Amino acid sequence: MEVGVHLTTVGSQGEADVICGLLRTAGIRCGNREASGAWTGSMASGLWHEILVAADDLDAARKLLESRPV
Repeated sequence: MEVGVHLTTVGSQGEADVICGLLRTAGIRCGNREASGAWTGSMASGLWHEILVAADDLDAARKLLESRPV
């Protein structure tokens, strides 16, 4: 996947890994990246992770996430 489109944003790398694993199991290409964050001293705060999918897979990815319990 060269360039992805925004699917959702989550609060941790672990959560991003779980969601990407679910998507990949369904055959949906995905990736994630840090979306924001602020460094204060030696600690990072507000690190969010954006989940990206191929544009062709966006509708299927949305439906899959909507069908999963939180």
